[in-house]
Amino acid sequence: MAMALRSFRHLPSLLYRSSFAVVRGLPQGPAGCPALLLDGCRQRVRWVLLTRQLATKKAKGKGQSQARVNISAALVEDIINLEETNEDMQAVVEALKEDFSRNLSVRTSPGALDHIIVMTKDGKFPLNQLAQISQKSPQLIIVNMTNFPESTAAATKAIRESGMNLNPEVDGTIIRVPIPKVTREHRESLAKLAKQSTNKSKEALRKVRSKSINQVKKFKNKVSEDTIWLLEKQIQQMADSAAADMDKLLAAKTKELLG
Repeated sequence: MAMALRSFRHLPSLLYRSSFAVVRGLPQGPAGCPALLLDGCRQRVRWVLLTRQLATKKAKGKGQSQARVNISAALVEDIINLEETNEDMQAVVEALKEDFSRNLSVRTSPGALDHIIVMTKDGKFPLNQLAQISQKSPQLIIVNMTNFPESTAAATKAIRESGMNLNPEVDGTIIRVPIPKVTREHRESLAKLAKQSTNKSKEALRKVRSKSINQVKKFKNKVSEDTIWLLEKQIQQMADSAAADMDKLLAAKTKELLG
């Protein structure tokens, strides 16, 4: 009986070393440990390993719900600033939202031309910094280049190549921009631009994720493998959430554009 009780003392260490069991085989019991008790220990170790393997496979399975990871930012602040990482990802989402609102509208308005980028000999400038933009009628926008007449040609080119289906007409330093009728073709063109913008934003998001994960991996020799794994998983969850928000924005914008 005493021998059996002493064998129980080794149970925690057996379970602790269970993560090495796959490679090194199941740990051996102490000398004199009864066969029945040792079999019980081994069964417990196998159960722990099987549970972990099943959880991993479930997490990898497509369409399977995954357990959420929520690490306290304060506990890992020496490794990575998770709040800053999340802010960077959300900034990409907000930039996409602003791009949709500013540049992808069925109805062309003076404000839609404000942020068209004009390439000049002195650099890149938003159109509204070079011109006075006003709407003369529901069918016509006027771009007055009097303050920067030398940039008239560049501004005209930028408007024409903006992807907004605009065909500007030049009269001295005045650029007349007729507002086109909203056609099905124009709507579909805008929807394609929305998809392209979303893909570019997702690429920017992946760069933020990769940068953060690389930062975490720098500490792989200083903290446990579990800590690294949990941090990587949380960063991936942040990225997945941001990507899902982008997909929702795209779906809403596509519905708006196509009617």
